[in-house]
Amino acid sequence: MKVLLYFEGEKMLAKSGIGRALDHQKRALSEVGISYTLDSECTDYDILHINTYGINSHNMVNKARKQGKKIIYHAHSTEEDFRNSFIGSNQLSPLVKKYLVSLYSKADYLITPTPYSKQLLEGYGIQVPIASISNGIDLARFEHSDKKEEQFRNYFKIKRDQKVIICVGLYFERKGIIDFVEIARKSPDYRFIWFGHTPMYSIPKVIRRIVKEDHPENVEFPGYIKGDIIEGAYSAADLFFFPSYEETEGIVILEALASKQQVLVRDIPVYNGWLENEVNCYMGTTNEDFVDLIGELVEENIPSTRQEGYKVAEEKSIERIGHELKNVYEKVLKQSSNENERVYQEN
Repeated sequence: MKVLLYFEGEKMLAKSGIGRALDHQKRALSEVGISYTLDSECTDYDILHINTYGINSHNMVNKARKQGKKIIYHAHSTEEDFRNSFIGSNQLSPLVKKYLVSLYSKADYLITPTPYSKQLLEGYGIQVPIASISNGIDLARFEHSDKKEEQFRNYFKIKRDQKVIICVGLYFERKGIIDFVEIARKSPDYRFIWFGHTPMYSIPKVIRRIVKEDHPENVEFPGYIKGDIIEGAYSAADLFFFPSYEETEGIVILEALASKQQVLVRDIPVYNGWLENEVNCYMGTTNEDFVDLIGELVEENIPSTRQEGYKVAEEKSIERIGHELKNVYEKVLKQSSNENERVYQEN
C-alpha cells in the first residue's frame, strides 16, 4: 500500500491547524509502516489522501479518478468554520458549501476530525462513507521541559509572580478574538498572549484594528511563533483559554492538553463526546462566565483538570491515529472498482 498525501498551498497554510494536520498524518503513517509520498507527479500510489479544496485539489481528484486510484478526502473544512473568518466569508459561505459537497462527493471515503463535523457533513446530504478520526497529537513534542519554559519566560520577559493566559489561533472573529480582548480588558491583573498570525489584508477592518491598536496593555499579539518558545508557553502559562465559536476539532486544544495545561473553552457542540466540563477542562458561555472562571482557575481556587485532560490527549496520540487511518485505507482498497466508477459518474 502506498499513499499520496496531497496538500495544496502547503507553505501558505503551514501556520494553520490544517498545516499541522499534514505533519501528523506523515508521522502517523510512518508509525504504522505505511509508505507515502508528497510528490503530486507520482503515479505508483494506491490511494490519494487529499487535505485541501483549491482548484489544484479539484484537478488532482479528477486525475486520480481517471487513473483508477482510490480517493480519500480529509474534510477539515465546513461551511460553518468558513464563516466569520476572511473578508466576505459570510457572503461566500453558501457557495463554499456547494463546492465542498461537490468535491467531497467524488471521494471513496471521507475522514473528518470529530463526530460533530461528521454530523455536519451528513447534514449536507453527502452519501460517501465518513469516518471520524482526530487529527492527533505528538505527545513527545509537548512533554514538560524546564528549558523550553525558561525560553518562553525570557522571550516575553515574564516575571515569576506574573499570571499568564495564552491562546493560539488565526485572527478570525469565529476564533473569539474580540471576546478575548474584552475579557482581558476586564482582567487587568493578568497578562494575555494570543499566538498566531493571519495576513492583515485578508481580515475585516474591526479585527485588524483590534490586533494593531485597539487592545489593552495587558494583551499581546506576538504573531506566529514555533518551536521551543510556543511549546514552553503551553506548559508554563497559567491557563490556555480558547474562546472559539466554531471548530472542526481544534489541534491547539490537543496541544494544550498534551502539555498538561489547564484548559478553558467555550461550550460548543464540537467538544461533545471528548471534552467534559469540570472533568478534563472547564467551559463557559458568556464573557462574564469566562472572567469568573479565569480568576478562579489562575488563582487555583477550583480543582485542576490537567491530569484528566492529558488522558484525552493520550487517546488521540499519533500512533493511535495511524492505526485508525490504516483501517480506513484497507476498507477503501477492498471496495470494487465498479462501485468507484459508479460513484464518480453519479457525481
